[in-house]
Amino acid sequence: MTTIDARDLAAHLTDRSTQGLARDTARLVRIGVLPVGARLPSLRDLAFVMEISPSTLSEAWKELRRLRVLTGRGRNGTYVSASNLSPRPLRVSAQGHFSPSTRNLTLAVPDLSLLPQLDQALLHGARAEKLNSYERVRILPELEQVLRPDWPFRSAAMLATNGGYNAVYLSLHALVQPGSAVALEMPASMRILDILEDLGARILPVESDGFGPKPDALKAVLEQKPDAFVFQPVISSVTGLHCTAQRLSELGDVLSESETLIIEDDGIGEIAMAPSQSLGDRLPDRVIHIRSFSKSFGPDLRMAVLSASEDLVGRVQSFRAFSAGWTSRILQSAVAWLQADEETRAGIQSAGATYRERRNALARALRERGIDVPDGAGLSLYLPVHSETFALITLAAHGISALAGESFSLAPTGHIRLGTGRLDLGEIPALADIAKLAAATPFEHRADP
Repeated sequence: MTTIDARDLAAHLTDRSTQGLARDTARLVRIGVLPVGARLPSLRDLAFVMEISPSTLSEAWKELRRLRVLTGRGRNGTYVSASNLSPRPLRVSAQGHFSPSTRNLTLAVPDLSLLPQLDQALLHGARAEKLNSYERVRILPELEQVLRPDWPFRSAAMLATNGGYNAVYLSLHALVQPGSAVALEMPASMRILDILEDLGARILPVESDGFGPKPDALKAVLEQKPDAFVFQPVISSVTGLHCTAQRLSELGDVLSESETLIIEDDGIGEIAMAPSQSLGDRLPDRVIHIRSFSKSFGPDLRMAVLSASEDLVGRVQSFRAFSAGWTSRILQSAVAWLQADEETRAGIQSAGATYRERRNALARALRERGIDVPDGAGLSLYLPVHSETFALITLAAHGISALAGESFSLAPTGHIRLGTGRLDLGEIPALADIAKLAAATPFEHRADP
């Protein structure tokens, strides 16, 4: 049996945060530095060497035990387990499975009844130009032609990808070195946090308010010279609040003084009920703009388009050659058909208005109950609560599941996220009553008649 020396292990653990310790330890297991069956040093010894609180290290190892990366054997110590050595998205994988009787509001997803029919689009796609050719194509000409008129900047090149998160993954892995600092709008998508943590990135949080990322917060973070800044330029998929044109301009002022790569993630697309916008014309050599079509046309199309300078697109495409060299011509052509079809576009606008109505009906009901939640759009609402844990337990006691704000950040945020895309207007008053209980302090909850 191998026993790991505390000083040897400490030398590999550079991030002293709970998330960083868990991520770095899991990576050491994955690459074999910590072999299966090895006994780790005691919490007290390792914490002493690293000059950190034992409780911080305990929380990190608790998470790794939950994921079966580590196994605790009481007084006999902690050991590396063989159960879970494959890399996986920890945040997304941690989402639970719920019984049919549970009202699952953990998912910010579209209503299936509001998605367009795909039969005609797919028939059109089956006749795509150069179908089944092994020639690698960045984007079909017909798709680029239909997207260009409404694209938010005059990008030099476009690239079709297998969904929005695939585009973010490709961009980060192609252009950002593992272990680099990356500025990230908070709260952020769980998948982007997973991607960055898997990349070993040092995440620099950029606080947001009701108008988008705060310019002063971004300016402070840029002093650490991050390799990239990732944010949502139209609407937050977590809060449902828009980034205003004025705020985007202010962010551009801050970013113009740096050399940081800018990745704009428009994950909601046309159902955001706000004009698409970008810093691409202002900073054309550093902006990657990504638009996903999953929320508007359907997730099984697995389609997004990335646009940037010729150099950046070329580098992303070169990295992509390690895996799928191109996105299905059938799917690209199908999206082109949907994008050009007037009836489909009218349906998407109607769907966006419906999602906005559902979200804001809940927001209004919450305001009527004394909880300050602003109007927005999209598929989610960010509910302020006194305690995330207490709120989730209270909701669960009423048969409702949601996600803690901590899932979208590096620490508790004092919020929970509710998916609103599939709400029925008739259930909103009762849901708001329960949400009020969940948002209260435990004392207020006991005192409520």
